[in-house]
Formats: sequence, structure tokens, C-alpha cells
Amino acid sequence: MAIVYKSFPVGPLQCNCTIIGNTDTGLGYVIDPGGDADTILETIRKLGLTIKGIFHTHAHLDHFLASAEIKDATQAPIYLHEADRFLWDTQEIQCQFFNIEYKPAPPPDYKIEDEQDLEHCAGKCIHTPGHTLGSVSFYFENEKVLVAGDTLFLGSVGRTDLPGGDFNTLKQSIQRKLYTLDEKTLVIPGHGSETTIGQEMTTNMFVKYNS
Repeated sequence: MAIVYKSFPVGPLQCNCTIIGNTDTGLGYVIDPGGDADTILETIRKLGLTIKGIFHTHAHLDHFLASAEIKDATQAPIYLHEADRFLWDTQEIQCQFFNIEYKPAPPPDYKIEDEQDLEHCAGKCIHTPGHTLGSVSFYFENEKVLVAGDTLFLGSVGRTDLPGGDFNTLKQSIQRKLYTLDEKTLVIPGHGSETTIGQEMTTNMFVKYNS
């Protein structure tokens, strides 16, 4: 299985959108389309992929601002963890708070389940609550790539002072579910620069490996 992926910042809050696909089959996924739909669609075209699902690490507006447009263009279903559905339903309020144009995203088509397979790319979903109740990460073991959303960042972790956030839960998610991955795993966070599991295990001041 030959996998290709590309991650790049999109939207007013510069969320990292990831497109990943199987070049043998031409099938793939979009993760966190947080804006700039035209850029996302052009990248999909350049990669030669047919999108089979639009996945979200969580339901903060900066991770789904282009979801409606991507769904309209690709006819791919929207996936979200059920525990974040209440946030998805507040999208208009979220947009008003950040003074961002409101473009309604349709309700999710399917619920993301813990350990759910992303079969076209040999990936799986990992429920990593803490930043929100329904936060998930997407792990592609063969490529050693983790799309972590706003759970884990370079030298930092996701904020936990918003609805559904809890630091102790976030800490447990990182220590028990992410720090157990291969240390060479590349981490694509929700915002900012990439890092690795090994680097965060040894240098992250917010969640230490064995604290």
C-alpha cells in the first residue's frame, strides 16, 4: 500500500488540514478542513484522490469551516465523534464569537468510534479526550504519522478551559494513548509545526512521559 499525505495551514485560525490517500487505489480522506476550500480541493486534485470521508479531530469551528464546501464538491460523508456533537451544533455561536462568516456545515453523517479503521489508508482513530470530550487523533502506523488535532503540540498541549475540556483527562490521553506509540512517529498538530512522539516525551513541559 503506497500512501501519500500533505498537511498545510488553512482558514483564519491557520488550522492544519491533512489530506491522506492510497495512491494504489486513488482513495483517501480529508482531516480538519478548517477553511480555504479551494486550496483543499486543488490539493486533492493534484494528489489524484477521490475523497471517501471528511474527518474531524474535534468540533471547534477552525477545524470544520470548509466542511460543507468539501462535502458539496466531493460528496464524501462527514465524520465526528458523538461526544462533540453538542459543539458542532453551536457552530453559529462559535463563528459570532470569533467574528467569522458563518457557513453552516451539515450534521455529521457518521459517528467516529474509538479504534475505528480508516481502511483506505491503513489508519485508525484514537479517542483522545481532554481538549474536548470528543477529541480524536488519527494514527497511520505504517507511515508513523499521527494527526493529533489540538491534543498535542510542539512543546505544548491543547487548552482545556473551553466547554468539554479537562486537563487531567487530556494528560491521561497523551500519556496512555499517544506516548505509547513509536517514538519516531511524526505528530501533525492542529496548529503550528510538526514534532515527534519521542521529542514530546522528553521535552514537553505540560505533560511529561512518566509524571
